Amino acid sequence: MAFWTEKTLAEMTPTEWESLCDGCGKCCLNKLIDDETEELYYTNASCHLLNLETCSCKRYPERFEYVPECTAITVENIASLTWLPDSCAYRRLYLGRTLPSWHPLLTGSKDAMHKAGISVKDKIISEIKVRNIEEHIVLWPLKDID
Repeated sequence: MAFWTEKTLAEMTPTEWESLCDGCGKCCLNKLIDDETEELYYTNASCHLLNLETCSCKRYPERFEYVPECTAITVENIASLTWLPDSCAYRRLYLGRTLPSWHPLLTGSKDAMHKAGISVKDKIISEIKVRNIEEHIVLWPLKDID
């Protein structure tokens, strides 16, 4: 059986935990919160460290040195990270759901995720090119299938 079905999030090794990340890149998108309603809005503007083609961080091991506000997703903080999309494997497992059929741990690559439209691939721009972030609000990061 697969480790994610046999172990709780807290029981996973660091390697297992990291492998849960599907690499969609949604957590690297700039998000806005309405001051009055506290509603969360995703944008198509990504962190400047995100590789727009691979959807991977260009400086993952040292990302906190370059982007201090980057958030490490941990078993200790997963409950409070309500901004993670419903498609996120960490969030799915925390909420008692299963991994989706397109997840790289099940398919062996990111291809199915990209084909399903779950990743940020071909949908984003770097935050460096953004002038007015409010003009970049999008709904597609909320997409979640199976």
